[in-house]
Amino acid sequence: MTTLGTASAAPGEMDTGRLEVGEARDGTTVALPCAVINGAFDGQTLYMQAASDGDELNGVGVVSRVVPQLDPTELTGTVLVVGIVNYHAFQVAEHRNPIDDTKMNRAYPGDDNGTSSERIAAATFDAATRADVILDLHQGSTSRMIDEVRVRCGRRHRLHDECLQLAKTFGCGYVLDQKGPEGQLARAGPDEGIPTIDPELGGCVGWDEVSIQAGVDGVFNVLREYGFLSGSASPERQTRAKGFDQYGSPAGGLVRFEADLGERVGAGDLLFEITDPFGELKARVTANNSGVFWRTRRLPQVATGEYVCSVGTNVDTY
Repeated sequence: MTTLGTASAAPGEMDTGRLEVGEARDGTTVALPCAVINGAFDGQTLYMQAASDGDELNGVGVVSRVVPQLDPTELTGTVLVVGIVNYHAFQVAEHRNPIDDTKMNRAYPGDDNGTSSERIAAATFDAATRADVILDLHQGSTSRMIDEVRVRCGRRHRLHDECLQLAKTFGCGYVLDQKGPEGQLARAGPDEGIPTIDPELGGCVGWDEVSIQAGVDGVFNVLREYGFLSGSASPERQTRAKGFDQYGSPAGGLVRFEADLGERVGAGDLLFEITDPFGELKARVTANNSGVFWRTRRLPQVATGEYVCSVGTNVDTY
């Protein structure tokens, strides 16, 4: 019998339940939706979670499509799922936990006696570290971004190659291989000896079916390649960036992009222009280095110095 919170499943069975993480302001229990899919055959364990940031909903879309397709009688090993991590932020469609104004993916490995976010991180980290593979489903918040997978442990980490191979297997087409900030699950997991990746499934308000499908395909690629399901993923070559150039606006006004997401750009290529409300040109910004046009703001209006876009740099394929 395998349990996660109140979900409990014997071999060849599946169950859903709730993982308790504390109490709300009215004293009612706060518990995260979770699932156990316990395969009929012994094998490894995969842990998957979504909505660590409360407005990043594409991962929830992936979970809601993947779980109904998993037949425990055909599964080797176990899949553990927490469908919504940042409970309080999800309720109000905000990025950060409004109870403690914390970005959840900076709170790992958490603290059982800490803040709201630290307690949620501790409970989900306890579940994650029962696994052999960890998938932490994200998106680029509400900005516009390509589908990519992030390897956050750092290229000198002892588990870097395993994490990079997991990212390649997921197979979104693009990988950011750059050490992440402290407190990310994709950093804390490898420190415990578990290959962990952070798929960033596009960026949107609400959810995007194309990015959700890329996430569904990625999860099944991992399930097949790592022996949970029959078949293999046959991972294709991925475009990898090892860094970012981020660009702010040199003037206030309206952004007009001259490059498309996923487009290769060279040093000196025009990325965007800034105009006034009447179309008068105020500034032109070009790329400092060659790379891939990776991410942009969603709204066209900007103030001086405000974030506009990012270019993935130091690009190769593997």
